[in-house]
Amino acid sequence: MIELTTIIDGKALAGEVEAETLERAKKLANKGIVPGLATVLVGENPASQMYIRLKHSACSRAGIRSENVLLPESSTEEEIIAKIEELNLREDINGILLQLPLPGGLNPQRAMMSILPEKDVDGFHPRNMGALLLGAERLVPCTPLGIIYALERLDKKLEGTEVVIVGHSNVVGKPLAAMMLNRNATVQVCHVFTRDLAEHTRDADILVVAAGVPGLIKKEMVRPGAFIFDVGINRVGDKTVGDVDYEEVSQIAGAITPVPGGVGPLTVAMLLRQTLNATEDQTKDQQ
Repeated sequence: MIELTTIIDGKALAGEVEAETLERAKKLANKGIVPGLATVLVGENPASQMYIRLKHSACSRAGIRSENVLLPESSTEEEIIAKIEELNLREDINGILLQLPLPGGLNPQRAMMSILPEKDVDGFHPRNMGALLLGAERLVPCTPLGIIYALERLDKKLEGTEVVIVGHSNVVGKPLAAMMLNRNATVQVCHVFTRDLAEHTRDADILVVAAGVPGLIKKEMVRPGAFIFDVGINRVGDKTVGDVDYEEVSQIAGAITPVPGGVGPLTVAMLLRQTLNATEDQTKDQQ
């Protein structure tokens, strides 16, 4: 009997999270509390503008008030931090997101560290990252959280599972490795300097690819029946493709995310969920 590959529909899963978030937001609204998210966009990068629009559109569907702070491309680190500190002081703003990348070689670390940890809905503040490493997950990076959510919805057991992550960024690879370890998975993290990548990827029950290399993962690099999460978003000609050769790998995978429509919508959905979490934590005395 041939088992069909499960296509992990990120849009459908994100819709579930949006509906759940809207219900939570309505309960808060009945108590006079409206969750608020502020995004900070520096410059006019078209891709960043598109991501901001997606996030604000999702907020409107989920009962979250959102506003975008647009700063000129010429902004200094000090000016960005000053604006973030203004948002930190506002009680109607429960979550703050600094859209990356910043223009002109600006280092985002100082600016991200200036966001109050309790409003850091992207989960990048060192205090939140440190809590994650200690097993106390508070606000965590949204893409790894979306992957964990999808695995839970698919009833995929993590304890003792072989997880291979290709890519060791602070946004995906490192925090996802910590989250998997917190759930007692066995984790390998690979990257551009890993020798014989296929030797590692073939071990994976769950393979997460976030390398930024179109079509990096081929069919022969994947264990049949593995769950594949493709985080890559690459433009090849007029197409958007992932880091996994989807046509090939989907023939043998147990489950796989498409690009687009897989991990991306889940990432935005987790931003909504974390904004609600932050709001509830900040307004406990009003509930």
